[in-house]
Amino acid sequence: MVVVMFCSFVFLPWLPARSSLSVVEGRPLVNDLAVAATSAGMNEKALPDPAAQPAVQAVFGLALRRLRTEAGLSLRALGKASHYDFTRLSRAERGEHLVDPAVVRALDEALHSGGLLARIRSLAPPDPAPRRASRAAPGATMDAGSGDTVRLELRTADGRIVQVTLTRREFSHLLATGALRAVLPAGVTDLDQADRVRRMLDGPRRPDPQVLDYFRRLLAEHYTADKMLGPRQLLGPVMAQLDVLDGLRRHVAPGAEQPVLRLLTQYAEFAGWLHQDAGELPAALHWSDRASQWAQAAGDDEMVAYMLVRKSNIATLDSDPAAVIGLAAAAQQVRGDVSPKLIALASQQEARGWAQLGDVDRFRGCLDKAADLLRDHPDEVRPTAPVYLHSYDLSTLEEQSASAFRSAGDPTKAAAILERKIQETPAHLARDRVHLRAKLANVVVAGVDPDPLRAAELGIACVEVCRQSGSGRIAGELRALDRVLARRWPELPAARSLHEALAA
Repeated sequence: MVVVMFCSFVFLPWLPARSSLSVVEGRPLVNDLAVAATSAGMNEKALPDPAAQPAVQAVFGLALRRLRTEAGLSLRALGKASHYDFTRLSRAERGEHLVDPAVVRALDEALHSGGLLARIRSLAPPDPAPRRASRAAPGATMDAGSGDTVRLELRTADGRIVQVTLTRREFSHLLATGALRAVLPAGVTDLDQADRVRRMLDGPRRPDPQVLDYFRRLLAEHYTADKMLGPRQLLGPVMAQLDVLDGLRRHVAPGAEQPVLRLLTQYAEFAGWLHQDAGELPAALHWSDRASQWAQAAGDDEMVAYMLVRKSNIATLDSDPAAVIGLAAAAQQVRGDVSPKLIALASQQEARGWAQLGDVDRFRGCLDKAADLLRDHPDEVRPTAPVYLHSYDLSTLEEQSASAFRSAGDPTKAAAILERKIQETPAHLARDRVHLRAKLANVVVAGVDPDPLRAAELGIACVEVCRQSGSGRIAGELRALDRVLARRWPELPAARSLHEALAA
């Protein structure tokens, strides 16, 4: 049996699906809609022809029919319950009509489907152009050649599963027409990768390098997307993939698990980062601890040291300078194969702790140590090193030191750094660019010549991306700014506008 799952913007291999086609209680998934595809030796008759109608309409119609049948409702009864013409519901079930989103909400309520239909409907582009309905012959069978079918398993937010069946040809067409393209990474267009994962789950064996390479590519794409999107869109897929990798670890023969452990470490570290960016510090610390454990089990000294730096970074947000300094110093003492770049990063992180304590001399001493290491070893980074180290250089050190300069009582230096970095950051890296602006807004009210109007305007410009990305770091900066403006300049109209925007 071949199983594939799509979960909120990514392709995701999963565990074998149930054979029943009824709505069953399933394991709750993280966030939003998940779609699993199961290959089975079955034939299905009278399915909509995706080649002649929009692919989203086809999947929507199949799900609607299955939900209505399971609920024991006729088309007329469902139409009455949702205040919608039952003849249009019939056309929707045949994939010939895409129901208006407002009506979809009523259908979800009538069928108790937990928003499943609305999630499928959301895959369609806005205001789709009308299309001519297909007139396929009644009872026509879509021959897939081999007789195999692909069963789509649509999972609601509360864990219920609605299964509908397509031929492999129809499923391929759903990919080709783009209905599932939004939930796939580049290059995934068939079920072969899922078959490899299934074989790894069958029993203890050596890990398949192609499967691990696949997850590495996904993680690399997540790192890139994070700079643009932030944690809200990525946490669900990353946590689900991490769970799959942990399942693979359990099925690897003893002694052959090191490659899986190394990859699990990277995923857990990234999960910790996403939770941190979302402002969920206990979860961030939990996954950072898991990453540390897996790194130790894999014998990855550099990742062990890196996770100490990451936990030091979390302590910075928790206003615990003693932990910031202690964890960063411990990272610099890790024995084994640890690169100069990682020691530089740990020294930079230690500097942040000294800045929080107001010890300017030690703050500057740690920054100078980090800068010297980066100058002397600009390119010394191994392919297996933590991803962050590959782009860590003197420019990054300067950007990351801006907040520390503010804490150390030098807002002028912090503002100059942030102004320059905002100009250097590409516009498409929206989350990163807005985070810099939010930090700058707090800096421009911290000096001897504060500019509250500019700070408020900077803050207002950050609100929308903050809301879309779910970044707790940006939200924290904006809340701090709002408090300062309300206390010192309560009559400033722009300050009130920022407060209203944050409260909306």
